[in-house]
Amino acid sequence: MPETATAQVITITRILDAPRELVWRAWTEPEQLARWWGTRGWSTPPERITMEVRPGGSFRLTSVCDEDGRTMATEAVYLEVVEPERLSFSEAPREDCHEGAVGTVSLTALGDGRTEMVFHSTIQTTGELGGNAQAGLERAFDRLAEHLS
Repeated sequence: MPETATAQVITITRILDAPRELVWRAWTEPEQLARWWGTRGWSTPPERITMEVRPGGSFRLTSVCDEDGRTMATEAVYLEVVEPERLSFSEAPREDCHEGAVGTVSLTALGDGRTEMVFHSTIQTTGELGGNAQAGLERAFDRLAEHLS
């Protein structure tokens, strides 16, 4: 019998060697997001990213597997936008992954040009797929840290 989807909570905290305003732009500008979004081996061309960074605005992107051209689409709606400290969004269900998710990115300036980023998400999925989602996010945030350094 298949595992039932339940609320899986993911919280990831990173200290980034970049000012908060730069981290904010990495999350809110297509050209910046394209440089780090996703796991290694996948690309997200800026022309495949649409962002209306305002409450009720849409966020859409399509990532492409570098090896075989497979695509993965992400679609969300911004719930809260407090520049440069917090983004909250609701992600539409994806057949291959989950039945919906709500996420928040909080940015705190630490001084010395560093920023604490806390990503928190509640995703309706199975335990296995929730673990896969967390691992993928961890790898994406590794790329974000590299992009910002």
